[in-house]
Amino acid sequence: MAREPETGGNGQARSGLGHEVQPFALGSEALRPGARLAGLDRIGERLARRLRDVMEPFVRVKPKVEAEASLTSRFETWRDALPEFTSLSLYRLRPMKGGMLIAIAPEYVTRLVDAFYGGTGAGSAAQARKREFTPAEERLLSRLTDAITGAVVEIWQEIVPLEPSLASRETNSGYASLVRGDESVVVQRFSIAGGGPGATTIDLVFPLSAMRAHEQQLHAKIHAEAGPVDSEFRFRMARALENVSLPVRSVIARPTLSVQELMSLQVGDVIPITLSPRVPLIVGNRRLAEGTIGEQEGRAAFQIETIGTAERPGGKGIERHE
Repeated sequence: MAREPETGGNGQARSGLGHEVQPFALGSEALRPGARLAGLDRIGERLARRLRDVMEPFVRVKPKVEAEASLTSRFETWRDALPEFTSLSLYRLRPMKGGMLIAIAPEYVTRLVDAFYGGTGAGSAAQARKREFTPAEERLLSRLTDAITGAVVEIWQEIVPLEPSLASRETNSGYASLVRGDESVVVQRFSIAGGGPGATTIDLVFPLSAMRAHEQQLHAKIHAEAGPVDSEFRFRMARALENVSLPVRSVIARPTLSVQELMSLQVGDVIPITLSPRVPLIVGNRRLAEGTIGEQEGRAAFQIETIGTAERPGGKGIERHE
């Protein structure tokens, strides 16, 4: 017969081995940020670079955007830290569970609108105390959050293709809804500085359960498909490579001498050589082209006839040349 668990003096159940049985709520888990958020931090760094381009049309300058370390929290803990009046935009990102919540400080939205329409971006004390957004602020906020969501979808493309759709907007933090208050969420925070609107932070909040579904992909160092290329970095790299100098040489003959002949060489000796009709053009230690030696404007010159070794028997492009 099964043995009934023993009960301690404080009413807690004890197992037959003497260990206390602790209550556990299904669906909850201890927060273990370090292991799961390493991949998210890499995503955050790439997203920060993309957000510079997203924010530039609104800020009127290229802002400085930095991704802070991702953190986990109870949703109610994060929500309670928000001011009562704030900007919250909930987007569904199918097939990701739960979606994404974007939180932006309302005073930054006010300064952003002022700067966007040619003002200084400073704002006023009266505007900072307001409790609702103006139509102009709502329109700009809609464009901004749509652009941020587009950047998120672009960066996440290598993890999972997402289909975004706006679910709701809220200005009262007490009504923010993403998951239950006692459930865990992941917060990606980006600090933004530069331009008239000044500095602020933008929070992207995801359910931790949604991250768990893509844990293996987030932890993978190399994905099956390459992610989007950072066009600015690629442009700078191409410009830098254009100024790199490489040694170029040609070999017109390769005579062979014995050790005895080498030891007996004297000034004035003549070494017979056989000139090939075509000589190689070598860059570094790679045969880049073949051509002929001639003369142009009184100087020795090299005329390229073929690139690589495609026309040579068994040639397969540029070959290594010692």
